[in-house]
Amino acid sequence: MAAPAVEGVAVTALRSVLLRARQAAERSGRDPGRVKVVAVSKTKPVSLIRQVYDAGHRRFGENYVQEIVNKAPQQLPEDVEWHFVGHLQSNKVKSLLAGVPNLAMVEGVDNEKIANHLDRAVSSLGRNPLKVLVQVNTSGEASKSGIDPSGCLQLAKHVQLHCPNLVFSGLMTIGMPDYTSTPKNFKTLSDCRTEVCKALALQEEQYELSMGMSGDFEQAIEMGSTSVRVGSTIFGPRDYSKKK
Repeated sequence: MAAPAVEGVAVTALRSVLLRARQAAERSGRDPGRVKVVAVSKTKPVSLIRQVYDAGHRRFGENYVQEIVNKAPQQLPEDVEWHFVGHLQSNKVKSLLAGVPNLAMVEGVDNEKIANHLDRAVSSLGRNPLKVLVQVNTSGEASKSGIDPSGCLQLAKHVQLHCPNLVFSGLMTIGMPDYTSTPKNFKTLSDCRTEVCKALALQEEQYELSMGMSGDFEQAIEMGSTSVRVGSTIFGPRDYSKKK
């Protein structure tokens, strides 16, 4: 009798993350089914992503346009739900949208210019409307992209009212690297969603809060996150040696 196949390290790690996410939701009295895990696979080979895909996961995130364009259409199945995470340069919008037909969401609209570029590109390519999250710089770090919380409503309103080819779907933030200020950052993002939804007469619970990464995703879920972006905890340390 053949020995059972040994489960890959990334698959084992994924199962652990999904369990921890479910338990965090339950601890806070939330429906675990309302919390999404985006497996952020930047710098990782397609073979490793495929292992996680074959284990049943479909939601993946990338941070570099050229990398996602190289991976997504030619090397991985069409039913992957790709998320582009972080700051997107306007001159790369067309190549991203044209190169990744199954791009499900852009998590990183941080100004009206990029929103307008995305809106026009979706229209010119004849794509279905694209879901986007407004990125908020909740930590105030100069090194972080994102709109200041004070400008969040205006940007969300612009997307909602003036970008017919985009679907305003909520807010996202990238936490502090040392995690000491994350509760405050998460509370700021939650407050921003409340403000935006109240001003635009939207049902708050229908809009995303994408916050929490490998080091703090359980805390983020307990504070209301609907989507967490987990990379190194699933795939291992990232290799930036080939990145410019």
